[in-house]
Amino acid sequence: MKKILSIIILAVLLVSVVGCGSEEEKMVNIYTDRHYDTDQALYDKFTEETGIVVNVVTAGSDELLERLSAEGEDTEADLIVTSDVGRLYRAGKMDLTKAFDSNTIEANVPEHLRATDNLWTALTVRARVITYALDRVDPNTLSTYEALTEPEWEGRVLVRSSGNIYNQSLLASFIALNGEEEAKEWAQGLVANLARTPKGNDRDQMKALVAGEGDVAIVNTYYVGKLLNSSDEVEVQVGEQIGVFFPNQGTNGTHINISGAALTKYGANSEAAIELLEFLTGEEAQNDYASANYEYPVNEAVEPSDLLKSFGEFKVQNIDLSLLGEYNDEAVKLFNEVGWQ
Repeated sequence: MKKILSIIILAVLLVSVVGCGSEEEKMVNIYTDRHYDTDQALYDKFTEETGIVVNVVTAGSDELLERLSAEGEDTEADLIVTSDVGRLYRAGKMDLTKAFDSNTIEANVPEHLRATDNLWTALTVRARVITYALDRVDPNTLSTYEALTEPEWEGRVLVRSSGNIYNQSLLASFIALNGEEEAKEWAQGLVANLARTPKGNDRDQMKALVAGEGDVAIVNTYYVGKLLNSSDEVEVQVGEQIGVFFPNQGTNGTHINISGAALTKYGANSEAAIELLEFLTGEEAQNDYASANYEYPVNEAVEPSDLLKSFGEFKVQNIDLSLLGEYNDEAVKLFNEVGWQ
């Protein structure tokens, strides 16, 4: 009798433990280089709707890739989220990610914003544009990225350093479209026309623009939105004094980049992670990204925010975004060769 009772008690304990384990598995662990309140609000909303807890580790993208590589099979991360497709491509090349299969994501995200091997998907889009001083520059004098290398722009161009991934991806796109030689000529020509040694982030370029240090600046559209909606009145005033121009509308189109996500190779909660990606690419979350974070939605059922609409419609650079990662090393090499600091 005691033996039977012991077996029953053990069985109850095992059921209890398994049950607790199931509850613990209802989570998604994210490594991300994004640091926006919008993201956390979306994770909280997802948890509220599904019961799946989202745990977030935030750091620089390179640091996160190194950590994921070092952890190997012992990693707790299920998703890696980065603000540049080149990092997602690198994660794939490092064998840190795995393909996913989701009809919902395929329906939510156009093919050109997903990896052909299903290793990553875009969550948001940003365009890399030319901003200009409204009081000094006639937008009719603007045309292409290439035109900024012409003599008339000498000492007038502002842009951040070559160490910035956005600039590396921009140059990588030129390599993909035109080859290394033409890409190098563009980088060399732009260095010759810089208003100052590159420093600061995209917002700093626009602040320098309004301060008169230069007349045009190459920046991501997202940062214009950040200025115009800043709690700092000075930043708002900066945003109000610049115009946004989409280059290369008559040629290859304006360069875009993405924030995106990939499943980690050894993540234990992949099903929940896919469920989160389906939520983040759905209409509700895409509306939040667009309205609160000034990013272009990837879901075509969702319209850009009124602010982004005010910038105007534009033709997008038509290349496989994976090429931005594939040609990253070449872009860095060319920057070094032309002395882009």
